[in-house]
Formats: sequence, structure tokens, C-alpha cells
Amino acid sequence: MAGFCRTLDWGQSNTAGASIMTNYQTPGRGPALWGGLECTVNRVRDQYFSQMERNGHAERLQDLERFASLGIKAIRYPVLWERTAPDGLDKADWSWSDLRLPALRELGVTPIVGLLHHGSGPRHTSLVDPAFPDQLAEYAGAVAARYPWVDHYTPVNEPLTTARFSGLYGVWYPHGEDDATFVRALLNQCRATVLAMAAIRQVNPDAKLVQTDDLSKTYGTPEMAELVTFFNERRWLSWDLLCGMIEPGHALWDYLLAAGATADELLWFRDHPCPPDVVGVNYYTTSERWLDHRPARYPEHYHNEYKGLAYADIETPRVLATPTPGIGPLLHETWERYRLPVAVTEAHVDANREDQLRWLLEIWDAARQARDRGADIRAVTVWALLGSYDWNCLVTECRGYYEPGPFDVRGNKPRATALADLMRRLATGRPLAHPVLQGPGWWRRPGRILCKPVAHTLATNGYGPRQHASSAQPILIAGAAGKLGRAFARLCLQRSLACRLVGHDEMDIADPASVEAAIRRYRPWAIVNAGGYASIDGAERDAARCFRANSDGPTVLALACERYQLRLLTFSSDQVFDGASAAPYVESSPVAPLNVYGRSQARAEQRILGVAPKTLVVRTSALFGPWDEHNFVTRALSTLAEGGRFTADADTMVSPTYLPDLAGACLDLLIDGESGIWHMTNGEALSWAELAARACVLAGVDTRGLRRVACAELRQAAPRPAFSALRSERQVLLPSLSDALARYASVIA
Repeated sequence: MAGFCRTLDWGQSNTAGASIMTNYQTPGRGPALWGGLECTVNRVRDQYFSQMERNGHAERLQDLERFASLGIKAIRYPVLWERTAPDGLDKADWSWSDLRLPALRELGVTPIVGLLHHGSGPRHTSLVDPAFPDQLAEYAGAVAARYPWVDHYTPVNEPLTTARFSGLYGVWYPHGEDDATFVRALLNQCRATVLAMAAIRQVNPDAKLVQTDDLSKTYGTPEMAELVTFFNERRWLSWDLLCGMIEPGHALWDYLLAAGATADELLWFRDHPCPPDVVGVNYYTTSERWLDHRPARYPEHYHNEYKGLAYADIETPRVLATPTPGIGPLLHETWERYRLPVAVTEAHVDANREDQLRWLLEIWDAARQARDRGADIRAVTVWALLGSYDWNCLVTECRGYYEPGPFDVRGNKPRATALADLMRRLATGRPLAHPVLQGPGWWRRPGRILCKPVAHTLATNGYGPRQHASSAQPILIAGAAGKLGRAFARLCLQRSLACRLVGHDEMDIADPASVEAAIRRYRPWAIVNAGGYASIDGAERDAARCFRANSDGPTVLALACERYQLRLLTFSSDQVFDGASAAPYVESSPVAPLNVYGRSQARAEQRILGVAPKTLVVRTSALFGPWDEHNFVTRALSTLAEGGRFTADADTMVSPTYLPDLAGACLDLLIDGESGIWHMTNGEALSWAELAARACVLAGVDTRGLRRVACAELRQAAPRPAFSALRSERQVLLPSLSDALARYASVIA
């Protein structure tokens, strides 16, 4: 068996490896663009969590064409053991991959086939089962025999990371929490990789190994130096094992023996080296860590302990006064250690849309810098093409937490986001045009720090992010006097989105000359119309003023934005409907307003989309939030908390909207370049009285002073639709009402 994986002379540069996969490189200096599908099937106790069931790709063949449209040359794509042959190879179902792998080839996208992705195999085995390596190798041979033309594989994704979560932290099956289980899981996965590639190469001798793992790096106080050194050596273990570098004298030889490994099984890797053809490094904002011997300085969830040593373990962006240079030096470090081609095999961040764009661009720039400095960097992989679910709890529960990617799957079909456009530009070498790229990501902004910052000098080796413009193009926000305009300005500040909040004196939206002057003065890339006439009852008495503010003004803005090719976001409401429906209204429901306010909004929608169809029109309802003391929920809570009586409509059904959620999602859609009518609420139909009661329960306020009355008793000047709840047929972007009310209650507590 000594020669069943190719050997490598570690004293020389891998000139053979340097020539592989050259067909994937972008012309010129840039790396190739790859894509990745989040396909984790992890086990927690006896429950399996499948990302492809959650993101819908398991049933959508058309996704492959969406992926190809991004300009990717290759895709990390699953033919997972647990999904294909959970009950043994004799009962394997190949129908899913039989359709998809050839389709990818026809589309010109090379599949890098993954066999195990944070998984532990079918139920009859586990990461610590002695039979696990041979069983995975048997499955790998069957995959290769079925698809002999496939020539790139990742048999086991992130073996070191999976071993930590499954064997050291107890998060995933088999839920070990000791070094012995960690080491056993790691050795089994790496041996399985070697055997799997041997089985694959019996069918296809030219098959290539793309071996992924987290490109972590640890820093710390001088008192933590020993543990920092250990962690920084441990991060290489999976690649070191595959490359046959572990033998007596290796920095972790004694550690591995002490954790239960035998010298013979460690030396087996030396005698059967299976070096990656491409070292695949995964990098996140959590990949670089700071260890501090003073845990009391940090929030409790950062406290940790290792062999009796108490310390804090925190992401470097949250504590270092000067951010690290990022992935660039780590890419070069990987190249210097192995002298093998390197690819970034996961580039993704859970953040607002502009920071997702900034993260990808920063990694892309770092990969180019590393290539310029002589490192063989082959590709950058945009991870989670369809987004991912519940990684904020390490996929241990189905909480419904979703992180979008280049496509957002929270609708009837995946919707391309601004990330998709950025990918296409990177793939084709077109100029990067989005104005939000002019700002820094959250990991480089002052507000990232969660505790007393630590001064620490890091070697940059010439790497660093691109310099950002001192004055970026702003979003022009009309409505300085209103709660919505102030909410947008607040969120833009938090998200490092340049903005200018203007009032009626600076820009009268119904005056074409005033709008023209403001555009020329501020030169925005987008306008948010967050103003308007807001009183439903007042509109009955002053229809002319209402129509000027809610219909004429937005139309003037739309014409100007069409002329200057600016993006426009404006708002409408549930009052465009008559309330006769028994089910929530969707975007395509016919409008039939009952009052002047609703007629002004309906007229605005028709006029705006008639002259500027690229406008984003958001219908919403019953706003509440922490930044406005006059909204219904805040008034109810403050009145009842003080022992007063509060009267609320028990007949009229609405769908409330949490203002921070609304503004955040609208900014994402604006950045994505979305258009047309969108319904956006926190998704639950209930009466005003029920809303007040729900908020009181969560805030711990006594409801005995809440007076529930019929709508007729309120004697409102304007007729209201009895049922005006909204639902989106496009995408549900906001969290549930229960989630929103809970967050609101925690803010005001």
C-alpha cells in the first residue's frame, strides 16, 4: 500500500502540483472563482440536520443553472454518504446525483465532490468507529465507479474542525469532550481520506484531493503563550497527517501519543502520504482568536478552561484595538508550510448585505496579494450559495435562523442578492460598482469592540485591506422629522452606510427643483422616501396636503431617480385594501382603499411604478419600536406600567412591524437592487388589543388596565379596513412577531 497515494519531496517546491487545475485560473493575476453549497448533514444524538432539506436544493435541479450564471469555474458539491447510502451500498440511491453531476458538467462547472460534510456517516457507524475509514473508502470507490469522469474530491470536509466539535466540545455525535475522542475522530477521518482517495484513484488515477479545514490562528497575552503555541500547532494537524509530516520530533507527537494514538498509526500516515493537490482553507470572522488569562474582563460566554487553566477565548475583531490584517498573511503561511497550491474554500460571513460584499472583496483582494507575493493561490470559493440555517447554534436545533448568500431562498424561488452581482463582476473582471463597498466591514469599525480593547502589535507582512474612500456616496433619506427616517439614519450609521438625513427645508419632495438641487448637492446613489403624511384621520380633513405628500412627492422623486439612475425606496401601507379578505393580503391582491390616506398611497404606487418600475415600494403596517415613544405599543406599555387605563381596538386585525427589522431588511433589498411592491411585516394577524396584551406579557406589565373595545366605539374620522393583515408572496424577510416583541421588551427593560 506504500504507493497508493502520490508522494512528495518536502525539500522541494511542488512543481507538479503547481500545474494542476490551471484551467480554473482567471486570466491575469486574479484567482479563479468557485462556489460552495452548504450541505452539512450533522448528527446530534439520534437526530440528523440536513442543510439541503432546509434550503430546498434537495428538490430544485434548476439551482444548478443559477450557480452557473455566477461565473464560477468549480463548485464544492455533495454526494453525501448519509444521504446516498444510509442503509448500505447495496441499497444506495444514486438518482439524485445521477441528475445533478452530469448537469454541472454540461454547464461547464467542475464538481469538487464531497462525501462527508460535518457528518459522522450512517447510523451504524461514527467518527470513532474503527471500521469508519474502510467503510467510507468503500463508499468513495463506489462513487468513483459510478462517476469515473469526476476528478476532484473532498472525501471529508474539515476533519479537524469536525473532530473538535464532535470529540472535544461535545456538540455533535458522538459528543466526546476529551482529547482522546478528539484525536480518535481526527485520525479516523484522515485515514478515511487516504483510503478514500486510494479507492477513487483505482478508478481514476488522476483524481485530485482538495482538502479543506478552518484556517485558524490564535494570539494571546504572554501568560497564555504555551496554550497559544499549542493551538497554533494543532490547527495544522489534518493537513500534516495527510502530508506524512507527523513523526518523532513533530511538535504534537507527544500530545497525540498521550491522547491515545499509537506510534504505528501515526507513522502509517508518513508511510502512506496523501498530500492534497489543493490545500483548501476556510476563513471566517471567528477564525482568528485571542486568548487572555484574565477571563473576568470578558462576557461570560467567552470564558473557557483547558486542563485546569481558566482563560477567555474571543474573536480578535471583538477585542484587538488594531484589527489583524486578515486572511492574507495566513494564506502565505499555509503556502510556506506546504508548498502546495492553496484555495480559499469557504468565504462567507453572517452579516448585513453590505458587510457580506465587503468580506468577499477583502478575501478576494488578499488572495490576489498573496499571488503577487509568490504564493500559489488558485481560487476563492464563495460559500453558502443558497445561504445557511442555524449555524448561530452550531446546527444543534432548528430555530429558523437564516443567513442569506448569493441567493436568498426565503421565497417561492431563490432570489439573487447583491453578492451574486459581485461574483459575476469578479468572475468577468468587470469594474466593482456598488457604492457600499466604499465603507469598512464591521470587523474593522470601532463599534466592533465588546470589551476593553487590547493593544497588540501584529506582523502584517505587507498585507492589509484596501483603503476606503474618506467620503463615500450617501443614501439620501427624506423624512428627518419622522420616526422612519430617523430609524434609517440610525441603522445606516451602525452599518457604516454613508447617509444624509434631510428635512422638508432641504428637500421638498413634491418640488422638482428642490429634489434636483438636493441630488446635485449630495450626489446619492439611492434615495429613501421615509417621510410623508402619516395621519389616517387627519387625511380625511386635509386631502390635498395628504395627496401632495404621499402621491405627488414620491412621483417627483421617482422621476428624478429614473433620470439620474438612482435607486429609490418608498413606502405604502395596508390601508390600500378594503378589509373584505378573509386571508392576509399579498402583493398581487387588488387594491380598494376605504379612506383618503389609502387612496393617496394606492395612487402613488400606480404612478411611481408606471414611470420608474425599478422603484422599491414597501407596504407595511402597525409600526412599533424602541426609537419612537409615540407608537401604539410604547404608549400602551408606558400607560399600563404607570397604572393607567389604555383603550385598544379589539376588532381591527393588523400585522405589526418592528421598526428595526423593517429598516434593516429594506436596506438589504435596496442594496440588492430589488424593485416592485413588497409586503413587509413581522407576519402575524392580530387585533390592536391583542398586540398590547402580548407586549405587556413579555415586558412584565400588568394588563388589568387594558380596555378592549369595538372599533366603532373609537369614533375615528377615517373608515379602516376591518382586516388588513399583510403576507408576502415574494419572500418573508422579517422574523416572527413573537421574536420581535421579545427583542423589543429586552431593549426597553
